[in-house]
Amino acid sequence: MNVKRIFFVISFPLISLFSFGQVSKPEGNAGILRAGFAKIDITPSIPVKLYGYSSRKTYSEGTHDPLSVRAVIFENNGKKFVLVSSDIGSYGSEVFPVIQKSILEKFNLKESELFLSTIHSHSAPVLSLNAETGDPNNIEYTKTLQQKLLTVIREAFDNLRPVHTGIGTGSSPVGSNRREMRPDGSITLGRNPYGITDKEVLVMKIASPDGTPVGALYDYATHSTSLGPHNMQISGDILGLSAQFVEKILGNEVITPVFAGASGNIDPWYRVLPEFNNEPGWIPEPVLLGTLLGEEVVHVYRSIKGVNPGGEISTAFATIECPRRKVEDNKSTPDQPLPATIPVNITVARIGNDVAFVGFNVEMLTEIGMEIKSGSPYKHTFIITHCNGASGYLPPAELYKEGGYEISATRFEIGSSDMVVKKALRMLYDLE
Repeated sequence: MNVKRIFFVISFPLISLFSFGQVSKPEGNAGILRAGFAKIDITPSIPVKLYGYSSRKTYSEGTHDPLSVRAVIFENNGKKFVLVSSDIGSYGSEVFPVIQKSILEKFNLKESELFLSTIHSHSAPVLSLNAETGDPNNIEYTKTLQQKLLTVIREAFDNLRPVHTGIGTGSSPVGSNRREMRPDGSITLGRNPYGITDKEVLVMKIASPDGTPVGALYDYATHSTSLGPHNMQISGDILGLSAQFVEKILGNEVITPVFAGASGNIDPWYRVLPEFNNEPGWIPEPVLLGTLLGEEVVHVYRSIKGVNPGGEISTAFATIECPRRKVEDNKSTPDQPLPATIPVNITVARIGNDVAFVGFNVEMLTEIGMEIKSGSPYKHTFIITHCNGASGYLPPAELYKEGGYEISATRFEIGSSDMVVKKALRMLYDLE
């Protein structure tokens, strides 16, 4: 029996207690639930170095579609949390603490009350504040982005108003497992249509008490890498394009923060293409896939007929130290030994008894996210990766023996994912 199965055997009685009412959770409809939305353009006004592919050495060459930050704040009886969806690749381990500190101090927030996430677009600017290692244009962009984040969150606070919410789920084929097996048994980056994927499209509809739509949150597990290293145009790629489509259809007054689910081994069906193909009659693949995902979001959104008031809020934050992989010992020096552990930030929040959000600062493989959703005591759980920092790939234990890119790239020792799953579920169960 492997570690994963042992966990479920142990945790099933606990889950069953909640399922059959033997352990009561707090009522979720006390007080008035309020929400505030805001959106701001963060498209670079100057050429920048793009994120995600080390082979890129030159500046971006124009913009295909705009980049945005979308923020939503939920508040009930003085308890609150902030969700931020950013059309960039990553805040990184150096930039994130600086921006996090400025947001927490500006708005008097606790660590547990901020989900600062990215959609992980590989056609967005690299962020940097380091004058020695960063490009001057990117440093200028990052400083501007920091101020825009403060502006958009301020606007979201100013827009707080009573709301009703509803949840719906759909499914999309946009994401595909990318761990393709070669004839010799090795794993390469490609397309594995028979590999595990999380197809769920999870949508939250937010409306005013009179029924007027004000926002839609949604979550889907895919990389935003339909464009590869030869593309030099700025773009939100799959997730960014999908949000633009949803807002166009639902109306610009409806803001749609999108979040990247557990997608460390999930790429778009069409992946790492050299450019937007604009030949006559052809729909560029990033647009096609972004639209396909966006249409499912709209279908789900429109199918949500019942929205409910209220919903108590609670949040929690923890950092667990997972063991560093032994192969990384080769990178240590007597003067600069590597830390023995790698931090994983876990942020959880709930609205009422049915909806939870879990943010991770890792590039979590899809099996892990599905395990957390399966074990969650909440009917609907948003898994948000690339959230509150960046600690790299987190694979499940059973894939280490197979190898492949995600395994060669991870800094985590085998077994770390089990630690993260157990901690995240414990935090969800402990939310008051």
